[in-house]
Amino acid sequence: MTRSDDSQKVSMRSGSVSTSRSLLCGLKENDSAAWDRLVELYAPLVFHWCRRLHVPEQDIVDIFQDVFQSLAKNINKFHKDRPGDTFRGWMRTITRNKAYDHFRKTGRQPGAIGGTDATKRLSQFPDVEIDDDQSDDDNNAHNELFLRSLELIRQDFAKQTWEAFWQVVVEGKTPKEVGEDLSMRPGTVRVAKSRVLHRLRRELGDILD
Repeated sequence: MTRSDDSQKVSMRSGSVSTSRSLLCGLKENDSAAWDRLVELYAPLVFHWCRRLHVPEQDIVDIFQDVFQSLAKNINKFHKDRPGDTFRGWMRTITRNKAYDHFRKTGRQPGAIGGTDATKRLSQFPDVEIDDDQSDDDNNAHNELFLRSLELIRQDFAKQTWEAFWQVVVEGKTPKEVGEDLSMRPGTVRVAKSRVLHRLRRELGDILD
């Protein structure tokens, strides 16, 4: 089973993780550990979005810095006022805007566009959105976010608890099958699964949306 297959199963079986604001509160309180966690979670996704916008590789680090500087200044402005508001969507908008600002400052044009069409597109940057129809690459990048979030909390669980959770949620086994494999009762397996998912939702819920 590939890593992308595992990550896809995590996102499908774990369901919505949007009930807690623990990490988000840490960001708003300027907690350094919370910011370290956010960077670890979102750095690969920001790089992915930049590449989708055809940002030259040598410029992505600069945009990455701009994105997180802007985020630090504006984190208290993030609110889920509408049903569709998500932290991930907000981060993606910031990345898009910083990428377009960078194109303007450097006088460069998006790599996949040329000629007069590029000039027209450049002048319209404020109105351009990243396509919401996710490609396979987008889905994989998002699923990797879930896997990274799981790695952040893995060390806080006993090996057997984590293995029970992983086999049920990622590998798709039944509690009975896992119980037989790990010498656990099916009910205990279900408790292990619930403990890990509850922790994920409690600490990282809003950040993973």
